[in-house]
Amino acid sequence: MRKSAFALVCLLAAVGSTAVLAAERMRFWNLTSAMIAELYLAPAGMTRWGPNQCANDPDGSVAMDERLELKGIAAGQYDVKFIDVNGRTCVVKDVTLKSGKAYVFSLAEADLKDCTK
Repeated sequence: MRKSAFALVCLLAAVGSTAVLAAERMRFWNLTSAMIAELYLAPAGMTRWGPNQCANDPDGSVAMDERLELKGIAAGQYDVKFIDVNGRTCVVKDVTLKSGKAYVFSLAEADLKDCTK
């Protein structure tokens, strides 16, 4: 009985630490040529945008080649909307967020096909 309880505690600790590590890796990597002032995610096909993820950054924006910690986001399919410091708004549809890596998704200029100013 004691061995079983100890094994269960070890298993729960391992699962918990794996979840923490995965949560630490939920980051966006800005590979665009712009500084992003606002970044929103919504489940793919929806327009119910979540909170501004740039609020998670100390200076409130994401510079070129900077990574941004995402909060309240799980792996899955999302549409992404951002507004850069020049007022350009871009929407990128059906982006896959994969946990367990140094970043869960990135956007580059080549990904930006639906932008307005």
